[in-house]
Amino acid sequence: MPDQDVGPIDYLALEFPGARLDGEGLEALLELTQRGTIRILDLVVAKVAEDGSFAVVQLADLDGDGSLDLAVFEGVQSGLLDDDDVAQSAALVKPGNAVGLLLYENTWAGPFITAMRNAGAEVIASGRLPADDVIAVLEALETEEA
Repeated sequence: MPDQDVGPIDYLALEFPGARLDGEGLEALLELTQRGTIRILDLVVAKVAEDGSFAVVQLADLDGDGSLDLAVFEGVQSGLLDDDDVAQSAALVKPGNAVGLLLYENTWAGPFITAMRNAGAEVIASGRLPADDVIAVLEALETEEA
């Protein structure tokens, strides 16, 4: 058992049409890390060529304002994501687009899990409901109520 609190680890793969990223999403990510809600373990961006090949790109000034948007995350690499993970994610996006892979720890849950283990409980399962599925169910419920 680890000496420190460890929360569940999740990942996101995001497709960026035209390989364009803007600062709004990056601001939200930075805020989540600064508040301690999540801890970034890996952050990789790859551009997919017309032939389906991909190249990992350096974190850069993505919104063109002259400052390095992802400087705080530069070099973030846990070793949990590998080239195969990037290749599988790149295969999901259209040529000319980029894919961003984010692996993060839900740090908010670590102390809770540790406290439950100290009380004799064990995590026996966890899961994730896709946001699109939740939105679809909520919209269906609203339609039924109308």
